[in-house]
Amino acid sequence: MATSSGPQAEPTRVLGTVDAAAIGAAAMLGAGVFSVFAPAALGAGAWLPVAIVIAGAVAYCNAISSARLAARHPEDGGTYVYGRERLGELWGYLAGWAFVVGKVASCAAMALTLATYVLPGWERPVAVATVVALAAVNYRGLKRSTLVIKVLLVMVLAVLAAVFVAMVLSGRLAAVVEVDGMGPWPGSFGVLGAAGMIFFAFAGYARIATLGGRVREPRTTIPRAIGLALGGVLVLYLAIGTGLLIVLGRERLTTSEAPLVDAVRVAGFPTLVPFVVAGAVLACAGALMSLLLGVSRTVAAMALDGHLPRYLGRAHRRFGVPHRAEVVVAAAVIALVLVGDLSGVIAFSAFGVLVYYAIANASALRLGPDEDRPPLLAPVGGLVGCVVLATSLPLAVVVLGVVVLGAGAGLWWLRHRVLG
Repeated sequence: MATSSGPQAEPTRVLGTVDAAAIGAAAMLGAGVFSVFAPAALGAGAWLPVAIVIAGAVAYCNAISSARLAARHPEDGGTYVYGRERLGELWGYLAGWAFVVGKVASCAAMALTLATYVLPGWERPVAVATVVALAAVNYRGLKRSTLVIKVLLVMVLAVLAAVFVAMVLSGRLAAVVEVDGMGPWPGSFGVLGAAGMIFFAFAGYARIATLGGRVREPRTTIPRAIGLALGGVLVLYLAIGTGLLIVLGRERLTTSEAPLVDAVRVAGFPTLVPFVVAGAVLACAGALMSLLLGVSRTVAAMALDGHLPRYLGRAHRRFGVPHRAEVVVAAAVIALVLVGDLSGVIAFSAFGVLVYYAIANASALRLGPDEDRPPLLAPVGGLVGCVVLATSLPLAVVVLGVVVLGAGAGLWWLRHRVLG
């Protein structure tokens, strides 16, 4: 979903393929790579690399559909707009509702991941303090430039490269040792549920699809940037995920709260621990800062459309940000931090975002042949993939997600059918 100023705010087309790919990669390399492989390995076991590939394939289909829709509807709102225009107002509303719910959980996961790496044992207070601090920064309307995004991306990549090199030098990868606790085939739900969890780590790729007004030759640049960013991140996730599985072993990986820190310690490079912690802070804080603002913008847009209290749609006269929505979103994230655990909020986030992209793919199927409709494989594969991965997540998460979506639908029905 569009989460920052759109083309109307920066009309000049200054970004090339590398710039757009860097923005997309930076949006993906957040909390996920530092936290998601532990709960995913619990379901997939030694089949974790297969789960990573499945999640990447679904993400690619979603990105293609989103890019074609963004070209036809170049305005803030993402699938909230696409669903409304292509499927009807209810579907657009549900997309917005799923986005807000899923991304609030994403924010909680990012804050908890940062806190887990910084001060184990004090995760909740540190996570709450982080959310408050970053929401305060956003309140003043500060933005990150493309240069800052690139610098942060390079620093995070340097950390991940150092972790991978440490794992290689440990000798465990070179020896291709058997993974501890490899066990039998975990079953389709095990692998697909793990893929659903890992999808959380790919969230952010659609940021590229919203850059149509800022890139040179968007019809060619955006597809290339999507392929470059997703392909590069997929290879990186395969390298890190497989390395963690082999170096730590399945049992230790599934119980690790900070897998990358544990990996460099087991590999014999404890001096890298502060470096890894710094990388986690940069990745999580950068992604959390932009996502808090993105969710608040969506809440404000839904409020201005009358789907949420209009009180939330007002922007600050001085700073120009939807400050009331920002406060409400930050409060919701803090509440989730206080009651949830990391694996639970990751799974719940994945459910909400998968529903969001399922609606995006369904919307893409409504594009006509004269509207640059994507190849049928992309929206069909994305739609089926999103539904399958969402329903393969832990049952408790699926039930809770359905209840929350149902509550959202009930509010829409009450407003439109009862209150008129």
